[in-house]
Amino acid sequence: MSKTILVTGPDLDPAAAQLVLDHGYQTVHTPAYADSAVISQLLQETGAVGIVSRMGRVDAEVMDAGPQLRVISKHGVGVDNIDLQAAADRGIPVLVATGANAVSVAEHAIALLLASVKRILPLDAGLRAGRWEKPGFSGREIAGQTMGLMGMGSIAQATGRMAKGLGLNLIGYDPFAPDSAFEELGVTRCATVEDLCAQSNILSLHCPLTEKTRQILNAETIARMPEGSYVVNTARGGLIDETALLDAIQSGHLAGAGLDTFAVEPPAADHPFFAEPRIVLTPHIGGVTRQAGVRVGVDAVRGIFQIIDGQPVPEERIVNRKMLAAAQAPAAQVKEKQ
Repeated sequence: MSKTILVTGPDLDPAAAQLVLDHGYQTVHTPAYADSAVISQLLQETGAVGIVSRMGRVDAEVMDAGPQLRVISKHGVGVDNIDLQAAADRGIPVLVATGANAVSVAEHAIALLLASVKRILPLDAGLRAGRWEKPGFSGREIAGQTMGLMGMGSIAQATGRMAKGLGLNLIGYDPFAPDSAFEELGVTRCATVEDLCAQSNILSLHCPLTEKTRQILNAETIARMPEGSYVVNTARGGLIDETALLDAIQSGHLAGAGLDTFAVEPPAADHPFFAEPRIVLTPHIGGVTRQAGVRVGVDAVRGIFQIIDGQPVPEERIVNRKMLAAAQAPAAQVKEKQ
């Protein structure tokens, strides 16, 4: 068996890399945002038994190039770049590093919120251009406003705790989260996405990207938000209909947005968001901090060795566990009949 772990990205935290070496393995890295053909080739050449998924898509084509592949471990929690069903069909568990980067992403969500509402970037640019814009300026206070959390996972909960410190009232929507996730933070639970949007002066997105959530924030749901509201997205760019968001900001219905993600990454050089000063943009780096890098990298690598060594892995970390069980059921049934 190969002693190689393939990392789909150019780097891995030194603590995680050391953990790989301690187990007698080595890492091989792809370039940033490598396509399936490149990942497949490296998987085939190295015989890697595990993948740490960072950048680029891990689809059926990639998995078929590595029949020896035992486990895929996401460097984070967003798995929209991994074909979960294809992995389950091949008996490959897909793991996530639940909660490991929650604090860093939550801090970034709050930073985007403050930069957007307080108009930090245009004011900074004006001052550097020689304009003193205090006369006639009127800012906005966020204390007492309502923040809506779309999704109530670990990142949303960390964001909510920080937002409460700023005096924001919290509401949330997540059909899969238990009541305790809302009650522990004092978050009012909304029954529908529409109810959440209708009450949110600031809407912060924290849900996974699936076919059901793709463009969940669209012209219709944006129209339900109060006039002068803001959108913050540190989850996945595909959650937003980008044209609808831009139209709502340019029409004045929304006051602005703070975005760390795009529908296509990296975005094209002529992306229309770049010309809109009321949108604050960062290159999907909310969870990219030294501290989070250690936790996420170590968790991702540790999960791979837990699977390889036959050790137990917490159920919540195996995101395709139900798919795996369903894929294995027919084989078990055939064996019983025999």
